[in-house]
Amino acid sequence: MIHSPESILARAEQGERITPEEALTLYREGDFLAIQKTARELRNRRHDPGVATYTMFRVVNYTNFCNVECTFCSFMDEIGSGKGYVLTTDQIRDKMKESLEIGCDQMFLQGGVYPELPFEYYTDVLSATKSLGDIHIRGFSPVELISMEKTFGMSLREVVRKLKAAGLDSVPGAGAEILTERMRQVLSPKKTTVSEWVRALETCHEEGLLGSANVVFGSEETQEEVIEHLRVVRELQDRTHGFLSFIPWTFQQQTKRFKVRNIPATEYLKVLGICRIFLDNIDHIETSLMVLGTGVGCIALHGGADDISSVILEENVLRSYGLKSEEKVLDFLRDSGFRPQYRTLMYEHKDRKIPQAA
Repeated sequence: MIHSPESILARAEQGERITPEEALTLYREGDFLAIQKTARELRNRRHDPGVATYTMFRVVNYTNFCNVECTFCSFMDEIGSGKGYVLTTDQIRDKMKESLEIGCDQMFLQGGVYPELPFEYYTDVLSATKSLGDIHIRGFSPVELISMEKTFGMSLREVVRKLKAAGLDSVPGAGAEILTERMRQVLSPKKTTVSEWVRALETCHEEGLLGSANVVFGSEETQEEVIEHLRVVRELQDRTHGFLSFIPWTFQQQTKRFKVRNIPATEYLKVLGICRIFLDNIDHIETSLMVLGTGVGCIALHGGADDISSVILEENVLRSYGLKSEEKVLDFLRDSGFRPQYRTLMYEHKDRKIPQAA
């Protein structure tokens, strides 16, 4: 039986789980304002309606050498080209020393897939960074983890356990983009398969490494494929409860060989609302100021999102439209009608000394 968008939203507001088919109906036929209204209601039941959260972390891209060759990526350099770089342990440690001086004690560690790096490189980076003090390290996408498994002849579980023992605290659900095999062939034929992506994160969650997940749309994907992506994430979350948050992003034009579809703000906000409604087992829905900017971000906070996934220090891969300082984030959240609340990457709320404007 096919339900109307109105009846689907009414049942969602009553706490019923909607099906993938119903989520697709909302995407195809639903009014984005009605979807936003329901998403806002569900958000406000789960979180304080007057509060929006933010965080601060430093992105450290340890290398841009990569053999995956995603069609949409302009950051990578071919292995053997002589043009790329690999950061030393001391360089990474120095970056986090600088971050600690401005009150940033969280690092997002990721890089290209570069099999020539020894496994000890990764563990040395983790342990050296941890030696600076109480720093939270989120790192290594499923793509990087699967590559380590294949390169070093260890089981995935052994890889994860050794990285955790060296200092890894949580993991991103990066490298997902759209979790269908057709789109993975379009976007990056050499990347992990859907089942490998799921296996990597399921193993991490089982080993106590929780984290985030995302969807990236705005290319050649269909609406059905966006919803299929959400289904894969929801079913994994049902099993592991390892995703603390979920964030929808849109693709940026980085290379001429990659087709980008302009996503209107209304469609982005509709998809974000569907994420809040469909992903009923994930507490936090983030909006990305870095990718979407403050205008869309403000509306998103009133339509299902509860966090802005900022401040991000040293973003090298994407063009950033976000806010570069904690002071600007605080002003943005207040101007948007919320009380700002700092949270860690593990969504622990912490009181911070609010910087004084110069």
